[in-house]
Amino acid sequence: MTLSTPGTMPEIELLAMDVAGRADRLRARLDQAECQALLVTNITNIRYLTGFTGSAALLLVHPDELVLVSDGRYREQLAMELDAAGVEARVEISSNGQQELMTASAEGLAALGLEASSVTWAQQRTYANAWFPDTDLVPTIDLVEGLRQVKDEGEISRMEAAAAVADAALAAVRPSLNDEPTEEQFGLALDSKIRELGASGVAFETIVAAGANAARPHARPTSKTIVAGDLVVIDFGAMIDGYRSDMTRTIIVGVPDSVQARMLDTVLAAQARGVQAIGPGVEAKAIDAACRSYIDDEGWAEAFIHGTGHGVGLDIHEAPRVSKESDATLEAGHVVTVEPGIYLPEHGGVRIEDTVLVTSDGCRALTKSAKTTSVV
Repeated sequence: MTLSTPGTMPEIELLAMDVAGRADRLRARLDQAECQALLVTNITNIRYLTGFTGSAALLLVHPDELVLVSDGRYREQLAMELDAAGVEARVEISSNGQQELMTASAEGLAALGLEASSVTWAQQRTYANAWFPDTDLVPTIDLVEGLRQVKDEGEISRMEAAAAVADAALAAVRPSLNDEPTEEQFGLALDSKIRELGASGVAFETIVAAGANAARPHARPTSKTIVAGDLVVIDFGAMIDGYRSDMTRTIIVGVPDSVQARMLDTVLAAQARGVQAIGPGVEAKAIDAACRSYIDDEGWAEAFIHGTGHGVGLDIHEAPRVSKESDATLEAGHVVTVEPGIYLPEHGGVRIEDTVLVTSDGCRALTKSAKTTSVV
């Protein structure tokens, strides 16, 4: 499969993913979770296990089969997407009879796992009292998410393609910062270019924050005009076949003052130290420490007000976390961000972020935009 993009982007080969093998890998984890089967209700996890991209479904991962229940809107889509993924499943289409279908499919199971992070208390009570009254319901944590942490070559190729689109989009629109656009105008131009270059969409709501707004890590674009002297934090990504990239660059319009220049230099150096620390077997909190200790030594400990990073994949925020509280250890195939920042309301904010693949012998940044801080 090839991503064809117009003009400024080369064709990007998207390698095959082993979607069909994921259910068996999940089944191998069920004994440890003390259940015989798993009812998957998280729609992203359903996509991961089956290739189905719709917005409504339930999936029973049974010891002997997969049972996928959805409604009539997705009848043809289910057949096409499961066939393309090579996934064998019993597909049931029902708008009103999901309970009956799932109850029958779970008959004879002594213990059925539920995804604790995606099932509400009310849903659990319904499942226990009405759907599966004769089955012991077991709360499980991260059974599918644990599999999703380690990306295969097909997943990595999609994330590389998403990163390449984001890189090209920023390069195309970056010079327009000299034209005094509003944050909203620049964000819209960036989002439009991402789609023009072949992405299915943006990875998340794009952040463009200038001046004092840049001191708020998750500021939304406003009607503020970007002018000389503004630090501009641009946090964005692209999405290819469901997989996402995540990148932040901070650009100064005009000439930075002495504090802004020092902020830029400090975050750039801290981010480089974090990336250099990545490798298999490294504790995620050590990546945070590499960034945070440098910023602390520069006297800005209180201005770094968030964790250093997070996993990326089908979701923009997924395991493993990269923070001082994280208990994760990195493995080859993990994809994480490294994004230290300094935020001073009187001067603005600086954040620099890359999406980084953990390899067998270190790491490789998927996002490659230059970290130069001038507009051009």
